[in-house]
Amino acid sequence: MLAPVDLRSDTVTRPTPAMREAMATAAVGDDVFGEDPTVHALQSRAAILMGHEAGLFLPSGTMGNQIALLTHCRPGDDVLVGQHAHAFLYESGGGGAIAGVQFTAVGQGGHFTAEQMQGSIKGGDSSGHVPPSTLVMVENTHNRGGGKVMAPETFAAIAEAARARGLAVHIDGARLFNAAAALGVGPDAWARHADSVTFCLSKGLGAPVGSVICGSKATIGRAHRYRKMLGGGMRQAGVLAAAGLVALDDAPQLVDDHRRAKALAAALAGMKGAAIDPDTVQSNIVIFDVRDYSPTEICTQVADDLLILPFGPTSIRAVLHRDVSDTMLERAIEALGTVLHG
Repeated sequence: MLAPVDLRSDTVTRPTPAMREAMATAAVGDDVFGEDPTVHALQSRAAILMGHEAGLFLPSGTMGNQIALLTHCRPGDDVLVGQHAHAFLYESGGGGAIAGVQFTAVGQGGHFTAEQMQGSIKGGDSSGHVPPSTLVMVENTHNRGGGKVMAPETFAAIAEAARARGLAVHIDGARLFNAAAALGVGPDAWARHADSVTFCLSKGLGAPVGSVICGSKATIGRAHRYRKMLGGGMRQAGVLAAAGLVALDDAPQLVDDHRRAKALAAALAGMKGAAIDPDTVQSNIVIFDVRDYSPTEICTQVADDLLILPFGPTSIRAVLHRDVSDTMLERAIEALGTVLHG
């Protein structure tokens, strides 16, 4: 029997043969001492791609977001985020427990405008009742928003308005390369306007481990200390960074994931047990509503052929990635059709 097609997340990707070879032959050193040449190469390349001065290799994107909070904020500060932001919803309360910040959600569906952000900024008050807003964080693409892409000009306006009010700007760019692929631009179209940006190597890019945070030399200098504080200092990390370098070479392939996501959405739109507007699918994430059965029941019924996850009381999420071929997508659509009566 064939293994189920796994659309639970783009984190399930396996390192390619080229990545494994690069890992096996990587030049390494003690990165805590700053002596790993492959880590240096990855950090330098990441910084150039993002239009920044420096980069820092991290174990995870969650650590990157927490480091950004620690770098840009003080305990008790307010952070403006989009509705259902990853840093608010999916980082185990780290913003409050580690950085000591609170979050204010802005806009609807994950993204927001400069005008909406300005209306949510807390300026503090002379008696100290109001926590001051010191950071705005944009997630691009937005997971809970169904892989929604923020236009570069929208982000540039947010960054300009934020700085005019004294706020720093951070991009949670876990899937920033997906946003870039969707619009046919470089990731620096957004990143160059931010004070810091993180991106994941271990999602659609396919590397086994790792993220990078980029910013000015001063920002990354502070980030380096917080990485150590959070236990993110790694030793011969070049074996991981080597896979990341190969992953960056493979970034153009993300357009195939987007094409398959749109095909899946179109197929679901024709199934009477599902509800989705295919035009809302902008990258590699497909979130659809279901009828007749609960999301858990549907995921269980198709589990022999397809792995997907409930994503709310009436919705399911499917994520396309490099390990899913056109043939595998056809199997996934057929499995869903048997339950959703396509």
